Amino acid sequence: MAPDPERNGRRLAVASEVGTLRTVLLHRPGDELRRLTPRNNDQLLFDGIPWVERAQQEHDIFASVLRERGTEVLLLSDLLAETLAVSGAARVQGIAAAVDARRLGHALAGELAAFLRGVPARELAEILMAGMTFDELPFGPDTTSLVRRMHHGADFVIDPLPNLLFTRDSSFWVGPRVAITSLAMPARSRETSLTDLIYAFHPRFLGVRRAYESHTAPIEGGDVLLLSEGVVAVGVGERTSPAGAEALARSLFDDDLAHTVLVVPIAQNRATMHLDTVCTMVDADAVVMYPAVRDSLCAFTIRKDAEYTGRSGNGRVSIRGPEPFLPAAAEAMGIGKLRVIDTGLDGVTAEREQWDDGNNTLALAPGVVVAYERNEMTNARLEDAGIEVLRIPGSELGSGRGGPRCLSCPLSRNDV
Repeated sequence: MAPDPERNGRRLAVASEVGTLRTVLLHRPGDELRRLTPRNNDQLLFDGIPWVERAQQEHDIFASVLRERGTEVLLLSDLLAETLAVSGAARVQGIAAAVDARRLGHALAGELAAFLRGVPARELAEILMAGMTFDELPFGPDTTSLVRRMHHGADFVIDPLPNLLFTRDSSFWVGPRVAITSLAMPARSRETSLTDLIYAFHPRFLGVRRAYESHTAPIEGGDVLLLSEGVVAVGVGERTSPAGAEALARSLFDDDLAHTVLVVPIAQNRATMHLDTVCTMVDADAVVMYPAVRDSLCAFTIRKDAEYTGRSGNGRVSIRGPEPFLPAAAEAMGIGKLRVIDTGLDGVTAEREQWDDGNNTLALAPGVVVAYERNEMTNARLEDAGIEVLRIPGSELGSGRGGPRCLSCPLSRNDV
């Protein structure tokens, strides 16, 4: 087995939601957000048109808070540009994923791909993230291209990826391995192609092994919570399918990365798109949770049999439930009870703050979390429960419906 990658004394591995955060992957919002208009923001999964400069300021504050607490912050745009600079294979694969001959026709697709192969790495990274319109094509009109003549100049020849901001979803770590996901919504499907390039070809991640790769059944990182070492919760709803959750569970069992997976059905709607929109961990034995689902949230508990031998042999598992989530989680974690901190005291406040990502906190250490400042009641309740809350602005960052946990992909945490 290859040694676990380590850089600057930081071992790339994540075994919990709350261990001290050592290294994290973020994406500073850029020109891809400037592609949003009232005509396309719904299709691109944003509830409004963000003020990009303010979103960048808010994101810079978020990154600064992490750095001040000793967390190494890696930026996706930098890693992507560096990957494209050192790897010809990454360049070819990134272009192939972005230039769709089925939509553009072979002639136009071939001409565009040939141009992109000669573009400098950082400029190419920007195009792959922010997209390109027909007006921005770097060569003159071809009267023989029906595709080009029938599109408006502002139409996208390469679609932008404004949801790259939410780095949690396209990959997540379980122990020393990274899981590459399959995103459910068409607007996000190409994000994992960029994440995949970085993990496959960037020198920082040489030797990293994959925990799971899905090219069919949808699963997204926002639905995956590492409750404790060996215990993983997976939400099933709008973005993650039952088949995706089962495939992940079996992969984790095969690689001995988990012994128990709790599959948690959640409502299939915008307000509860991921499990981490209704519940995140704030300490080794505590969660912040939307009170409307506290008593109704349930789980199917999947465990591998004692004789489980994985891919090469007997892969039998046992499935129990559904049963109430909170006691099932506590039992799997080997603790008496999970402490629950509610989002708000009354129903209206709780609903408002759940919509504004009050439950979506990022733990920097046991009992220390980053949260949006606007969720005043939830933050006060967290502090009353002994949790340190580091507040950040999020009026523009939240326009895509995601909080500090959604905005971050931990790459390294200390063990709890």
